[in-house]
Amino acid sequence: MPEDVPNAPADDLHRVWDEVRRTLRDSVTDYTFHIWLEPLRPAARRGSTLFVRAPEHIRSWVADRYLPLIRSAAARAVSEPLDVEVVDGTWQPTDSERPATERFAGGRADDGLNPKYTFEQFVICDGNRLSHGAALTVAEMPAQAYNPLFVYGRPGLGKTHLLHAIGNYVKAFGAGLSVRYATVEEFTSAFVGAVRGGGDAAAFRGRFRDADVLLIDDVQFLAEKVRTEEEFFHTFNSLYESGRQLVLTSDRPPRDIEALEARLRERFESGLVAELEPPDFQARISILQKRARIDALGEVTDATLAAIADHVDTSVRALEGALIRVVAYASLRGVDPTAELAQRVLERLYPRRAVDCTIADIQTATAEAFAVSFEELLAQDRRPRVALARQVAMYLARELTQETLPAIGRSFGGRNHSTVLHAHKRICNQIKHDPDTFTTVEKLRGELSQTA
Repeated sequence: MPEDVPNAPADDLHRVWDEVRRTLRDSVTDYTFHIWLEPLRPAARRGSTLFVRAPEHIRSWVADRYLPLIRSAAARAVSEPLDVEVVDGTWQPTDSERPATERFAGGRADDGLNPKYTFEQFVICDGNRLSHGAALTVAEMPAQAYNPLFVYGRPGLGKTHLLHAIGNYVKAFGAGLSVRYATVEEFTSAFVGAVRGGGDAAAFRGRFRDADVLLIDDVQFLAEKVRTEEEFFHTFNSLYESGRQLVLTSDRPPRDIEALEARLRERFESGLVAELEPPDFQARISILQKRARIDALGEVTDATLAAIADHVDTSVRALEGALIRVVAYASLRGVDPTAELAQRVLERLYPRRAVDCTIADIQTATAEAFAVSFEELLAQDRRPRVALARQVAMYLARELTQETLPAIGRSFGGRNHSTVLHAHKRICNQIKHDPDTFTTVEKLRGELSQTA
């Protein structure tokens, strides 16, 4: 956006969004509005762009299917062309772009919490019972037990949900205790902004060190950020020594976060370290039943939910995404979301993971598909064809095996976990926008599933 385009008055944001919602409600069926459009929330307006938050499990579908409709409704609300960008639920505007009702009094930033993530919405099972119990104890008695609390597990198992649940509980029952939630990326961005370009370092430190309960997501991304690690180390010490509660999450235990300073790793391990494991079949059924109740999906039978739970076992996020896709597929074709339909849809969208598939199998199949050698795949070869093959292989290794990011990186010539994560994100994006990449990846996935 050009720098001379002013921000729209932030306090008009909700008035504009009310108009947008009225137009959307009149433009689609009640079912479509309730499932796909009602969960949307306005985030900010910058010049001619309106930013709209969407829950992660529907964001891609809304952006793909309903963006033109939302743009039309937005343009009608302001009587001029208005672009719309659908962002995730953690996206934050600058302070000047927030409505006054969402800003902190006294210049403090908002707590970053999503009110929808509560303990009541969390489905308990054997794989998460320890983490849930510890989180609830921390929420009820901050800094009196399990300080710090370190929760780890694969993406999509509920780590972020538990962080928000702790924060929302403390806000409701904590007798005025202050809470701050942030991802490491947000912490890093705030820190960089505070030390560069005339930022206010004192305000930044107060923002995080004045919290009675600090909730930090994805601490694995602290690794190799030397100055941010230093600042977080002092933030941790300041809070801990003053009797404040810290809760941290990661996709792996502290001992497996490579390139993290030893003194930070020691502090992360000084409290309770609790693992989140994938839900079992009955837990997946319970998760789907709760999601169906929340979204009022009365036409989805228990048999359909069982078919979805049987097919998707990797994460809660994937499970909820599968339910949304099955319901959407049935709705668009005017048929009932039966168990048979769910099986057909999910076989294409979520091919069953090859249980015995190894990283070496993936590397061999990918090298052959891209006509590169096994050695080139592992070497420091940056030619576009080789680089793409390597990224596809890393993507498939993360999708089809249980190996950690560091382990995958080591299998590709000693690369680090951030390289694997970057490759996964890039291929995810290319699959969405490039039909050739989608076809190649799905063909490899199918071949690996059949040969495992």
